[in-house]
Amino acid sequence: DLPEEGLRAALRASASRFETEDVAPLVSRGGLHFLELYRGPTLAFKDLALTLLGDLFALAAGVEAADKAATAGATAREEILVLVATSGDTGKAALEGLAGRPGVRVAVFYPSEGVSPVQRLQMTSHDAANAYVAAIRGNFDDAQAGVKALFAEAADPSSPFARGLAARRLRLSSANSINVGRLAPQLVYWVKAWRDLRARGLLGPSGGMDVAVPTGNFGDILAAWYAKRAGLPIGTLLSASNRNRVLADFFRTGVYDRARPFYRTESPSMDILVSSNLERLLFHATGEDPARTAALAASLASQGRFELQGAA
Repeated sequence: DLPEEGLRAALRASASRFETEDVAPLVSRGGLHFLELYRGPTLAFKDLALTLLGDLFALAAGVEAADKAATAGATAREEILVLVATSGDTGKAALEGLAGRPGVRVAVFYPSEGVSPVQRLQMTSHDAANAYVAAIRGNFDDAQAGVKALFAEAADPSSPFARGLAARRLRLSSANSINVGRLAPQLVYWVKAWRDLRARGLLGPSGGMDVAVPTGNFGDILAAWYAKRAGLPIGTLLSASNRNRVLADFFRTGVYDRARPFYRTESPSMDILVSSNLERLLFHATGEDPARTAALAASLASQGRFELQGAA
């Protein structure tokens, strides 16, 4: 529903912020092929979506304002309050992509002991007037749970939080992949990787490629799965875990159990025991049954585990 001219302009503006003309270069070493997703302003792959998200907000707000003006007359425009839980890279990428934009405020929450020193400095030294950054006691899962709880409270019109948002004409959004607007642009670089391989004659007889992704919150590899579902010739998708191997154990056993030790590692973006985007995959694995998906998510929240049986 976004105007094509505006969307193309947003894409050009986003691409201009990367250090290479080829926004996501594909390099080959030892028979393997690596997609370099760290060429953006904050060195995180999240830049590929978050340098675009601010313009998507602006375009969507413009369309909505025009629709309201056409049906009910002009009204005061709401501001967007973007809530961000981060283990380091999403926070700075969100600040870089969104802070300073008119009509947008950004609040970032990160685990005080769960980000790298560079990431902490990237976030805490950001001086945009509409940005708020806070450390929390706990890990990324705690930050993410807090953000989700705020969204749930905002959805209840009778809650003091929802009334406070309405009084201030604020609307909540997120720069995490719980916002599909963050996830959708990531499909593009999987298509781009396949096109590069095809152009270089590096695809096998089947014309397909396999994808291996180091993952914590399951968003990047889910974007690859969506690309496959949309028709991109992807074969195997390999979800790689670090010592916090809750996803690896789930795919091996069908049991998701977050009641386990939490390890801080050299890859903090993978130090996650509650992977938000897995809920999206569960929806499809259960035959797109919303009630069953909600029951599994509720079991994880209340009991710390669920077991997937009889998936479609």
